[in-house]
Amino acid sequence: MYRKRNAKIVATLGPASADQETIRALFEAGADVFRLNFSHGSHADHQRNHELIRRIERDLSRPVGILIDLQGPKLRLGTFAGGPVRLEEGAVFRLDLDVAKAGDGERAPLPHPEIFAALEVGTDLLIDDGRVRLRVEECGPDFARTRVVAGGAVSDRKGVNVPGVVLPLSALTAKDRADLAFALELGVDWVALSFVQRAEDIREIKAIVQGRAGIVAKLEKPMAILSLDPIVEAADAVMVARGDLGVEMPPEQVPTIQKRIVRACRKAGKPVIVATQMLESMISAPVPTRAEASDVATAIYDGADAVMLSAESASGRYPVEAVRMMSGIIAHTEADPHYREGLDASRTPSRPDAADAIGAAMRCAVSTLPVAASVAYTTSGYSALRMARERPQAPIIGMTPELATARRLALAWSVYPVLCPKVLDVREMSDLACSTAHAEGFGEPGAAIAIVAGLPFGTPGTTNLLRIAHIN
Repeated sequence: MYRKRNAKIVATLGPASADQETIRALFEAGADVFRLNFSHGSHADHQRNHELIRRIERDLSRPVGILIDLQGPKLRLGTFAGGPVRLEEGAVFRLDLDVAKAGDGERAPLPHPEIFAALEVGTDLLIDDGRVRLRVEECGPDFARTRVVAGGAVSDRKGVNVPGVVLPLSALTAKDRADLAFALELGVDWVALSFVQRAEDIREIKAIVQGRAGIVAKLEKPMAILSLDPIVEAADAVMVARGDLGVEMPPEQVPTIQKRIVRACRKAGKPVIVATQMLESMISAPVPTRAEASDVATAIYDGADAVMLSAESASGRYPVEAVRMMSGIIAHTEADPHYREGLDASRTPSRPDAADAIGAAMRCAVSTLPVAASVAYTTSGYSALRMARERPQAPIIGMTPELATARRLALAWSVYPVLCPKVLDVREMSDLACSTAHAEGFGEPGAAIAIVAGLPFGTPGTTNLLRIAHIN
C-alpha cells in the first residue's frame, strides 16, 4: 500500500481511460484519487466510471477517492450570423441581451444580465480565454459599448471572462444542481465547486451536501484571491485551478498566487491540489518537457497535498505513462534533502488547541525517535488531517472504521487510509495500529510507531492522545 511518497496524484478519467483495465493500471501506476469532470460526458458515463473504480477498490482492498468537478457558470457570447468575425484594435463593439439578433462585426449578443449588472466604465472583458480584450466605455442594465483593446477573431459561443468583478450569480447552475444530486446519490467523496468567488459560495453548496462529501473550492478568479482566507476556512479542500486563473490575471502573477494559496491551505490544515497543464505535452508525447517536470516539482517543494492530471489522463495518448511520470517526479523531488528543509522552514505555528498540540508533539517525536510510521485512529478524519498539517517525516496511516472517511483521506498529504474495525480501548487500538503497520509494510517487529487518537473513541474533533508503541 505504501507508495513511498507523500504527495498524492489526482487523475481525470475520460475517453482514453474509461475502461477497467486502464483505470486499474492508473491506480497501480500511482493515482490516488480519480476525477470525474462533469463539464464533459453523460451521467451514464460517470456512473459507469464510478462503478469501475469501486470494483477496483474492492478487488485491491484499498480505499480510493472519487472527486467530481462541477462545470459551474459558463459565460458565453451568442451566435454570429455570418460565421467568425475579426475585431480590430481600437474599434467599437457593442454587447447586449438581444439573443434574437445574431452578431456581426459591430455587436454580439451576451445572454447574461448578471454581467451587465456588474459592469462599470473601465471594466475589461476577455473573450476566448483572453485572446480578445474589450474595455467598457458605456454600459447599462442590458448593454455595454466597448472599445477593442486587443483584437482578434471571435465566433459562436466563445467564453467571456470578467476579471476583477464579483458577478451577482451563484456558483451553482441548474445543471450543477442536477449533477450534484446525481453524484451524491452515487456516493462520491469530494465535490469540486468551480468559479468560487466568496466564502458564501462554499456555504451554499455545503447546505445542500450536508456532509455527504467534502467540498473542494476551485480558485480560478482573482476575486477569490481577495477572499482567500475566508474561502479556505469554509472549504474542506482547495484546488489551484490555474487555467482560468491564468486567463483573468497576468501570467507572471500565477506562480506567486499558487504559492500563496498553498501556504494558506497548509496553515489551515486543508488539503490543496495544484492543477492544470502539469504535464500537458504528455497528451501527445511519451515524455514531458523539462519545464513541466520542474512545474510539478515546484508544487511538491511547496508542500502541496496533491497534483492533478487533466487531459493527460482523460484524453491523451499516454494516460498511464503520465501518472507514472508524475509519481516518479514526486518521489525524486521528495528524496532531495532540500525538500525536507523547505517543508520545515515553511511550517506555520500551531493553533492553541489540543488537536494541534498533539500534532506538534507527534511531529517532534517522529523527528527525535526512529519512528517507522505515525498512526491516526480517526472516525471523521480530523486527527489524520491535523497530523498531515505538520508534514511529519514518517508516513501517516489513517486508520478508520468509516469507509467514507478512508476514501476522503486518500487526498491528504502522506496519509495512507486503512479501513479497520472499531476499537474499545487504548490497548486494543495500539495493538491494531502495530499489526496494521506491520501488515502494510511500514515497519518490522521492534520498530516504533507514534499513535494519535481522540478519547472518547468515535467522537469527532477530540484529538487528545499521543502514544509511542512498538510493533510486536
